[in-house]
Amino acid sequence: MRWAAAIRKEIMEQWRTSRLLVLLVVLGFFGMASPLMAKFMPELIAFVPGGEQFAMLIPTPTIQDAFVQYVKNTSQFAVLLAIFLSMGAVVQEKERGTAVMMLSKPLERGTFLLSKFVAIAFSFLVSLLVAGVLGYYYTVFLFQAPDAGQWLALNLLIWLYCLVYIAITLLGSTLARSQAVAVGVGFGALLVLALFGSFPAVNVYLPAQLITWSGELFSHPGVQYWSSVWISLGIIVACLLAAWLSFRKQEL
Repeated sequence: MRWAAAIRKEIMEQWRTSRLLVLLVVLGFFGMASPLMAKFMPELIAFVPGGEQFAMLIPTPTIQDAFVQYVKNTSQFAVLLAIFLSMGAVVQEKERGTAVMMLSKPLERGTFLLSKFVAIAFSFLVSLLVAGVLGYYYTVFLFQAPDAGQWLALNLLIWLYCLVYIAITLLGSTLARSQAVAVGVGFGALLVLALFGSFPAVNVYLPAQLITWSGELFSHPGVQYWSSVWISLGIIVACLLAAWLSFRKQEL
């Protein structure tokens, strides 16, 4: 089937261009390092000249500190990578002329766009699973074993958060004539959503609430933010649909 071949080609392209490798290394590193940072932060601060007094004020690290470090580090770097690795997905193909070659096979334009999104989403899923395994292992080793189901849910929420910005940047890459504009769309969306997130009445519906939820899975397991899940899925679908409507009218 054409769509399966297109997705397979895009995943191989992710590996050939080392994008998948970069994701694995960066997210795997922070998955491993986050529990270590949580555990040894007082000792690290004590090494700084004059930091002994501050180190004494830090409470004894707990497993909750490991969760907070993991969510903060992984989500921050993952969303940045989501924007940077998606910015050239379409516009770069148009610049090089390879989009015309792909679409002349023939390959439907919707399939072309969807294969890009699925391949990038797959790369992030694999990388977050690797980060999750490393983070889980070191959390068990340094603290105690967290609930495996909640730990998986934590990483899936971060993944969904990344998918929002992959879809937004992919839309920018479809509309734009350069990668700089595409990355500007991604970061612009990040800033706009952060601005709206400053309003408490709106914040609970925004994608950023997925990160809040992932950080509270262990401390407040009864608190859920399903509205942000549906809004995030809606943003993804809307961006992909808008990208398709624009791309099918473009002359390549």
